[in-house]
This record gives sequence, C-alpha cells and structure tokens, in this order.
Amino acid sequence: MSLEERVARIEGIVEQMDKRLNHLETEIRELREELRDLRKDLNNRFLWLLGVQISMWVTIILAILFK
Repeated sequence: MSLEERVARIEGIVEQMDKRLNHLETEIRELREELRDLRKDLNNRFLWLLGVQISMWVTIILAILFK
C-alpha cells in the first residue's frame, strides 16, 4: 500500500468521523431544545399547582375563621 493510498484512506476515515460528529451535534442540539421545552412546561404546571394549593389554603382558613 503506497503512501498516497494510506493518506486517501485516512482522509476518508476523517470525513466519516466529521459526518458522525455533525450528526451528534445536531442530535444534542435537538435534545437541548426538547429539554428546554420540558422545563418550561414543568415550570408552568408547577405555577398552576402552587396557585391551586394557595387557593385551597385560603378557602380552608376562611371557612375556619367564618365558621
């Protein structure tokens, strides 16, 4: 195997690695976007839950006070 063939083979391997890394970067970017969306959804649901809980506590306290 000549030096040129070896270099060509290495270049092919490097190109494949570059494609794989680009694919991985794209996948990681998509995962980060999904995680960001999930975090926003969880924050929104937590605020709703907190609002419902506070409303229930206020209702219970008022019911006890005006009994």
